[in-house]
Amino acid sequence: MDALQYLVSGIEIIVLTYFGFASIYVFVFSLAGLFKQPQRKNIIQKQRKFAVLIPGYKEDNVIVEVARRALEQSYPEALFDVVIIADSFQDITLYKLGNLPIKLVEVSFEKSTKSKALNRAMEVIGDDYNVALILDADNIMEYDFIEKVNNAFNKGYKVVQGHRMAKNLNTPMAILDAISEEVNNHIFRKGHRVLGLSSALIGSGMAFDYHFFKTTMARVNAVGGFDKELELKLLRDRNTIEYLHHALVRDEKVQKSEVFANQRKRWLSAQFIYFRRFALSGLKELFVKGNVDFADKVYQMISPPRILLLGLVGLITTSYVFAEFYLGSKLLFVPSYLWIGIMVLTLLAFFMAIPTKFYNLKTANAISTLPKAFLLMLLSLFRLKGANKKFIHTQHGAITK
Repeated sequence: MDALQYLVSGIEIIVLTYFGFASIYVFVFSLAGLFKQPQRKNIIQKQRKFAVLIPGYKEDNVIVEVARRALEQSYPEALFDVVIIADSFQDITLYKLGNLPIKLVEVSFEKSTKSKALNRAMEVIGDDYNVALILDADNIMEYDFIEKVNNAFNKGYKVVQGHRMAKNLNTPMAILDAISEEVNNHIFRKGHRVLGLSSALIGSGMAFDYHFFKTTMARVNAVGGFDKELELKLLRDRNTIEYLHHALVRDEKVQKSEVFANQRKRWLSAQFIYFRRFALSGLKELFVKGNVDFADKVYQMISPPRILLLGLVGLITTSYVFAEFYLGSKLLFVPSYLWIGIMVLTLLAFFMAIPTKFYNLKTANAISTLPKAFLLMLLSLFRLKGANKKFIHTQHGAITK
C-alpha cells in the first residue's frame, strides 16, 4: 500500500509541475505583453527588393483575389514581385493568374509540402531579391505591410514576423480561432520580445533575408510545421526573430469544427516531432552555451496548447476541490489550493492576452463552443499517428452559414 501511495504521489507531483510551470510561463509572458515593445534605431536607410512568396495547394477559391490584393501595396511596384506557387490548381485559375502582373510558378510533387513548394519557387525565380516574404494562400496584407517590414530590416533584423489577425469572424469557431491567434500573438510574440527573447514564427506573414532564407530552407524537409523546424534552426544559430505588432496580415480563421480538428492535429504532431528531435540539443544549448532563446523554443514544443491548458487545469482543479470536500485531504498528496492557484494564474494570463475588442456578446456565444474545441484538441492527441507523414490540407474559402 505504501508503494502505491508513493507512486500516486509521484504522479501528482509530476502533473502539478508540468501544468504549474506551463501556467506560470504563460502568465509571465502575458504580463510582459502589456508593456511596450523595445525598439531599435535604424542603422541603414534602404529600400530592398521583395519576393512575396505565396504557396497554394488546391486554393482555387481564394488565390486570384489574394494575388490581386497582394499587388496593392504602398511600397514601390518595381521593388516587389508577387510569386504565386501553384500546386494542383484548376486550368481556369491558372488562366486568371496568368493575366495578372505576377510571377506564376507551377509545381507538382508526389507528396506536396509547403517547404518543397518554396524551395522550388526560389530555384525558378533566381536570386535577384533581398527579402523573401512568405504568405499563406488566404492572407491579405495591409496596405503598408511591406513598407513596415522593410523598415525593420533597416534596423538590422534578418527575420521578421508580422501581426497575423483574423479577417473573418463569421462563425463561433472562427471567433475562437481568432482569439487563440491573438492570445499567441500576445504571449509568444509581443511578450517574448518585451523580455528580450525572439518572437515565435507563425508560418505566414513573415519575412527573411532572401539569401539567408534560401540557404536555410534548403535544409528543411518538413511535411508539416515547416515554420517550427525553421525557427528552431534559426534560434540555434542565435538569430533574433523580430515581431511587428503594427504590421498586419489578415488570415482566414477556421469556420468548421472538422477543419479545426485537422489543423490542430497537424500542429500537435509537428510539436511532438520537433521536441523529440531537439530536446537534447535544447538542454545542451541552455546549460553549455547559454542559448536561452533556443531552449525556450524547445520547451514550447512540449508545452500544452492554450485550449488544452485551460481545459485540463480546469478539470484537474475541479476534481481536487471535490475530492477534498467529499473524501478529505488525506487521500491527496497535493493540496487543492495549489491547483486553484494554477487555475487563477491561467485565467489571468488569458484575460490579459485577449484584446478588449473580443469582450462582447458574440464572444460570449462563441465560448459555448469552447468545450467542443477542447474535446477536439484532446482527441487529436490520440490520433497523431501518421499525421507527420502526409500533408494535411486546410481548405480556405468563406462559408455562408
